[in-house]
Amino acid sequence: MVILEANHLELSIGDRLLFKAERLKIGRNDRIGIVGRNGAGKTTLLNVLTGRMETDRGSVSVAVPVSFIPQLKPNPSHLSGGEVTWRYVDQALLGPHGLLFADEPTMHLDADHIRQLEERLAAYEGALAIVSHDRAFLDRICTQIWSIENAVVSVYAGNYSDYESMRELEKRQHAEKYGEYIRKKEQLEEAIVSKSAKAAGMMKPPKRMSKKESNLYKAGKGVQQKGVHKAVKALQTRVEKLEKVEKPRELPNVRLDIPGGNEFASKTALRAEGLTASFGDRILWKGASFTIGRGTKTALIGPNGAGKTTLLKRLLEGGEGVYVSPGVRIGYFSQNLDILDPDRSVLRNVAGTAVHPDATIRLVLARLLFRGDDVFKPVGVLSGGERVKTAFAKIFLSDINVLVMDEPTNFLDIPSIEALEQLLSEYEGTVLFVSHDRRFVERVADRVLDIRDGKVVPFAGKYQDDRERLAETPKMGKTEAEEELLRVETKVTEVLGKLGMPGIPPVEASELDRHFRELVARRNALRQELNKR
Repeated sequence: MVILEANHLELSIGDRLLFKAERLKIGRNDRIGIVGRNGAGKTTLLNVLTGRMETDRGSVSVAVPVSFIPQLKPNPSHLSGGEVTWRYVDQALLGPHGLLFADEPTMHLDADHIRQLEERLAAYEGALAIVSHDRAFLDRICTQIWSIENAVVSVYAGNYSDYESMRELEKRQHAEKYGEYIRKKEQLEEAIVSKSAKAAGMMKPPKRMSKKESNLYKAGKGVQQKGVHKAVKALQTRVEKLEKVEKPRELPNVRLDIPGGNEFASKTALRAEGLTASFGDRILWKGASFTIGRGTKTALIGPNGAGKTTLLKRLLEGGEGVYVSPGVRIGYFSQNLDILDPDRSVLRNVAGTAVHPDATIRLVLARLLFRGDDVFKPVGVLSGGERVKTAFAKIFLSDINVLVMDEPTNFLDIPSIEALEQLLSEYEGTVLFVSHDRRFVERVADRVLDIRDGKVVPFAGKYQDDRERLAETPKMGKTEAEEELLRVETKVTEVLGKLGMPGIPPVEASELDRHFRELVARRNALRQELNKR
C-alpha cells in the first residue's frame, strides 16, 4: 500500500535548480535512506514531503499520520546533545505509527545509543524516511536509498552497501561508455586527417607532364577531390553527431613523504603507563597503559562521557605517565577551527603551514573534493563541512608525523567522509583518532582503544574483530542499580509520551515536567554510579 506519493517535484533556490523528482512513493513498510552531498537538498526534501515547505512545481499526498525528528533540535532543558536527540526519538516513537521522517537522528549519539536506535527503529510499525551520513546505520535500517545527485532524486533498491555496489557498476559502465566514445571519435578523426591529406595531394600532377596534360590531369582529379571532400564532411558530421560522454572523474593518487621519517626511528610513537582521570567525584578511567605503534592507525572508542577527548588531551599535554618517542611531531585536529583565517583562501590557509610542495597541496585538496577554483574561495564563505576539510588539510600537510584527531567526520557528508578514509588509508604516518562513525573506524583503524567501565582496553586488531570479541564475552547478571536504571528509563519514556500529548492542563504539564527532571537526574546519577564500577 502506498502511503506517500510525490509527483513532478521541482524546487529552485534563486536561479539554481536544487532538485527535481518525477515520482517518489513510500509504501507502508518501506525503510528509506536519503543521501547526497551537503547542500544537495536532503533536509529541504524532507521539509517538502512533510508539508513544511512548498515546491515550485509538483504535488505531495500522504495517507497516514506523520512524525518528524529534526536535525536542529531546541534544547530547553539544557540536556546534552545526545539526551536531546533521545528525547525527540522517544516522542516520535511513542506517537501514532504511520510515517516517521528523521533528519540525522544519530547526531550526538555514541555507538551504543546508535545500536539502540537501530533496534527501536527496526521495531517501528510504519514507514521510515531518514537523512543520515552514517553508512553502517543506513545498512542496518534501510531497504531503499534515495540519492540526490546533479539535482536529480534517483531511487535505488536495497541498503547503502547495495547502493554503493550499484554506483560502482554505474561508474564502470560510464568508464566503458567513455572509452568507446573516445575510440570512435579518434577513429573518425584519423580518417578525416587521412582523407584530407589525400585530397590535398591529389591535385599535384606527376613530373614531366606538359601544361595541357597537366590541366587535363587536374580537371580529372578535381572531380575525385570533390568526392573526397564530401566524404571528409560526412565524417565531420558523424563526429559532431556522436553522443558526447563526459570523462569520469578520478581522484588523484597522493603519496606523502612523512617529515622527520629518518629521525623517528622507534617502533613506538606514544606510550602511556598508569594514567587515571576523573570528572568531579567520578572516575573516568584508571590505570590506563598502552602503546601507539609507529605507522599504526588506532581508533579510540567508547560511550559519550567516557573520557575519550580527555585521554587525547592527556597524551598531547604529556607529563607523568606519558612517553613520547624522540623525533615525534604531533598534529592535533579538533572541531576548533580557529586555526583558519576566514579572510584568506582555502589554498593560502593550507599553504601557510605546509611543508610539502604546491603540487602535493593541490592534490590533497583535490582528494578532499576541492575542485578547480574552489581552492581560491575565502574560508569565511565556506560551509561547515568545507571548513572542517580545510582545517584537516592544514594540519595534515604541516610538519607532523603523528596525526591525532577528535571526531574528524563531524559535519562531513558521505563523499567527503569516504575521501578522508582513502587519504588516511594511504597515509604512512601514525594516526590516533576518536570517532562514533563505525564504518569510518572499520575502514581506517587497524588497532582499537576501547574506554569502557572505567578502563582503557587496547585491542591489536580491527574494530569488527573487537566487537565480535565483546559479543562472545559472557555477560554478568544485572545488578540492582542496572535494574533500577532500566525502570527509570522506562518511566522517562512514559512521562515524555504524556508531555507530548495535546491539550494537557498547565498544572498537570508543570507537574509532569518536574517529574521528568527528577527522573533524568536519577537516571544520570545511576549512570555515574555504574560508570565508577
